[in-house]
Amino acid sequence: MRWLSGAVLALLLAPTAAEAQALACRIPDRIPVPRIEQPRRDEPVRKPAIAGYLLAMSWSPQHCAGSRDPEGQRDGFQCSGKGGRFGWVLHGLWPEAATPGYPQWCRPAKIVPKPVLREHLCMTPSVQLLQHEWAKHGTCMSTNPAAYFRAAAILFRAVRFPDMRALAAKPRTAGDVRRAFAAANQGIAPAMVAVAIDRDGWLNEVRLCLGPRMRPQRCQPFQAGARDRRTVRIRPMP
Repeated sequence: MRWLSGAVLALLLAPTAAEAQALACRIPDRIPVPRIEQPRRDEPVRKPAIAGYLLAMSWSPQHCAGSRDPEGQRDGFQCSGKGGRFGWVLHGLWPEAATPGYPQWCRPAKIVPKPVLREHLCMTPSVQLLQHEWAKHGTCMSTNPAAYFRAAAILFRAVRFPDMRALAAKPRTAGDVRRAFAAANQGIAPAMVAVAIDRDGWLNEVRLCLGPRMRPQRCQPFQAGARDRRTVRIRPMP
């Protein structure tokens, strides 16, 4: 099915695509309460006009390999094995401006209600990250955290993911990753896929560039990340 992102059509796309990335997600009876997130001194409030969005998806094996405290409160659910096994997870849905300098920290954010955290914990397996995404990005898009995360979930569930085992089996380039995502999602071209790698060349995120109506569009140069010929290392699932 062609990848389009109107909310109604996206909702009709196969609902198991995202859940399949949470290979075994076990939400505990009690989940921690996140702390309030506020901007650092070097993170000013910015409210430029929204010209598009990024759907940022994190490769969980790489995130956990680089975690300083895989058993701690922030990463324990995702990385310790107690919460399950995760592949691609949603980092966040980010509003973008027409030029560098995206909207952020648009209004003070209260604690995300526990039912909302619980509903989306298998998609974004950290209550603190959910709180951070709402405070930094979501407040620029909505006054309601439930609505913000619902929109993010609809978009995330519309994405088809390539065979990561096959991609990790031999050396790849950023262009290979873009083409693999484009091949898995009819209606998406490689130029609509941003690839983020760490300083050692490991793949850590793939970001889908979206227009003002949340339909896939070509990434701007400042969004695109690693160039096509850049060698990319992909950490396999443990």
